Amino acid sequence: MDVGWNCTGAIWGARDVQSDTVYLYHEYKRSHAEPSIHVQAIKSPGEWIPGFIDPASRGRNQKDGSQLLQDYRNLGLSLQTADNGVESGLYSVWNRMSSGRIKVFRSLGKWLEEFRLYRRDERGNVVKANDHLMDSMRYLDSRVSHMIVKPLPKVQVQPPRVGAWS
Repeated sequence: MDVGWNCTGAIWGARDVQSDTVYLYHEYKRSHAEPSIHVQAIKSPGEWIPGFIDPASRGRNQKDGSQLLQDYRNLGLSLQTADNGVESGLYSVWNRMSSGRIKVFRSLGKWLEEFRLYRRDERGNVVKANDHLMDSMRYLDSRVSHMIVKPLPKVQVQPPRVGAWS
């Protein structure tokens, strides 16, 4: 999850452990909305799904980022901080992509739009514009080993009846 007032983006992924392939299957991207609006949309694919967020959380300083992270947690999101190392993260994602271990559903139109525009400038720096889902993908990749399996529903066990039968 990459947050900010101008735009908040999130990407959902599932991992096939045997092939170490990550499937990106759901996206969220919206501008100019309060955290409570974002949380409602982010919970919709499944409240049990944990998330990973930029540790700075787009705050002006580290304290602002920590407060925003806590605000999202207080609104019910299960969030851990991601590794936001840009170059190491880009290398890891590129390695996964070039080996065919990231698969993207065609329905992710906003992700595809960002991916087509994602680039470096003449100095080799990543252009930081319209990149919220790209950053979200990088955060997801940084914590792929922390993905969990959907918990099974709790089964209500009926206590045994006491008595006789015939």
